[in-house]
Amino acid sequence: MAFINRIDRRPGDESPLAAVIAARDRETMSMVRQAIQEKRMRLAFQPVVVGSDPSRIAFYEGLMRVIDPTGRVIPARDFIDAVEADELGRQIDCVALEIGLTALARFPHVRLSINMSARSVGYPRWMKVLRKGLSADKTIGERLILEITESSAMLVPELVIAFMDDLQSQGVSFALDDFGAGNTAFRYFRDFFFDVIKIDGQFIRNIHADCDNQALTRALMSIGHHFDMLTVAESVEEVADAEWLQAAGIGCMQGYLFGAPTVRPDWGNARSDKTA
Repeated sequence: MAFINRIDRRPGDESPLAAVIAARDRETMSMVRQAIQEKRMRLAFQPVVVGSDPSRIAFYEGLMRVIDPTGRVIPARDFIDAVEADELGRQIDCVALEIGLTALARFPHVRLSINMSARSVGYPRWMKVLRKGLSADKTIGERLILEITESSAMLVPELVIAFMDDLQSQGVSFALDDFGAGNTAFRYFRDFFFDVIKIDGQFIRNIHADCDNQALTRALMSIGHHFDMLTVAESVEEVADAEWLQAAGIGCMQGYLFGAPTVRPDWGNARSDKTA
C-alpha cells in the first residue's frame, strides 16, 4: 500500500506531514500577525548576573512574548521559526526594539540586550526606530546591547560587520547569541568584534558532571577571552553548574537559577553593573 501511495502521488504533492507543518505555520503566522495588530506583544526581562558575584546584575535580556486573547504568555521559541524568514520577523524585531528603547529611556540605570535578526539590518522601519531611540537620550546607546544569533550573523557576515562597526562607534554593544550552536566561519569571526558571546545552553546544562561539555565550554571561553569578549553562560539552572562556571572564570551567567523572565520587572531601584 505504501508503494502504491508513492506511485499515485504526483510531483509537487505535499506529504501528509508537510501539509500538517505548513498548516501549523500558517496558523502561527496568523496568531502573531493578530498579536502585533492588537499590540499584544511584550518583552519578558531576565537578569544576566556577574559570574564572580551573582548578586550583581550586569544587564537584562528582553525576550519577546505574545499574549494570546486568553492572557496566556507564549514564548518566542513557539513561533519564531515560523516567522523568522517572513516580514513578520522584521515586524517583531521592530516591536522588540521599540519596547526595549522605551524601557531604557524610562529607567536610566538599566542596561538591556534586545534580540534581532541579521535580516533586519537595513530594514527601513527597524532602522528608523533605532535612530529615533538613540537620539532621544545620549546614554541609551551605551546601555543597549543588540543580540544576533550565530546562525543569523553567518547569513550576511559582511553586512553585519559593517552594521556593527557603525553602531559601536555610537556606544552600542553587540552580543553573539547561542555561540557554539551554529556554523561560525572563523575567517569572519575575528572581523566581527562582538563585545559579548553567549555560550549556548546545550553546553551548560549539567556541565559540572559532563567532561565533554567542560572541555567545549573552556574552548569557547578561551576564544572569547582571546578576542576580549565578555563570556556569558546561558541556561544556568543548577547551583553545581554555577559553581563550576565560577571556578572556570565565566564572565556572566543567565538562567532560571538567577531569575525567570518577567514582563513586570521591578526596576524602581534597579542599577545594572558596568561589567558588561
